[in-house]
Amino acid sequence: MTMPFYASPEQLMRDKSEYARKGIARGRSVVVMTYADGVLFVAENVSTALHKVAEIYDRIGFAAVGRYNEFENLRKAGVRYADVQGYANNRTDVRGLGLANVYAQALGTLFTEQPKPFEVEVCVAEVGDSPAHDQLYRLTYDGSVGDEPGYVAMGGQAEAISAVVKERHRDDLTLADALRLAVDALSGTGAERRELTAAQLEVAVLDRRRSGRTFRRIVGAALSDLLATAAPAEPATPATPKDAPAEPKEEPAAEGKETPADGDDEGTE
Repeated sequence: MTMPFYASPEQLMRDKSEYARKGIARGRSVVVMTYADGVLFVAENVSTALHKVAEIYDRIGFAAVGRYNEFENLRKAGVRYADVQGYANNRTDVRGLGLANVYAQALGTLFTEQPKPFEVEVCVAEVGDSPAHDQLYRLTYDGSVGDEPGYVAMGGQAEAISAVVKERHRDDLTLADALRLAVDALSGTGAERRELTAAQLEVAVLDRRRSGRTFRRIVGAALSDLLATAAPAEPATPATPKDAPAEPKEEPAAEGKETPADGDDEGTE
């Protein structure tokens, strides 16, 4: 008689967590951050058809890393939820927190009840009337949800990216400065640093200055121009002042008189 296979619930949860984390770590990273005029999404993504950043509703955006088919299913479910809530109630009643709670319940149920969890991390962003009212919610594979202050980094290099963004992020950044910060963080540091181009990036914003739908993508020439504007300037070589005094010439010592030694107080001015 064969013995039935048994694993403790703790071991099952650990195995699922490790499996999901490994899958997420293989994905290219995404940065979401607030800036003066809204919320910026920057993802390393060479595909122009498979998006990691998308619009959910008027003032709500979505970003994700991990398995594309899994987070695309979540995105579509979020769009359906927002449309139903906006139709049944009012468009202003559709909030990022409500959507984040729906995602948290779905991911938590999948993690506990299904043999294989979703290999995804998701950010739900809602733009407010000012940077103080912007909301960023980060959701992990097990349904955990966190309210993040100002920025979110997801993917395989999330910790290193967060360290760079944390050091330089401010709510009053311009769009160009925020984009430069995000690209610098995604490019890595030290020997592993790369130079990311517009063709390797997916960029979008929730622009608080727009009425109605605030989501817009930045692509093509507009993105290239913005990256060029955001590029750090070359350090200038200090110029020699025109009126700088000429180097004093050493005059021969007078006959019968000693030349003062270096540092002697009796030296010539």
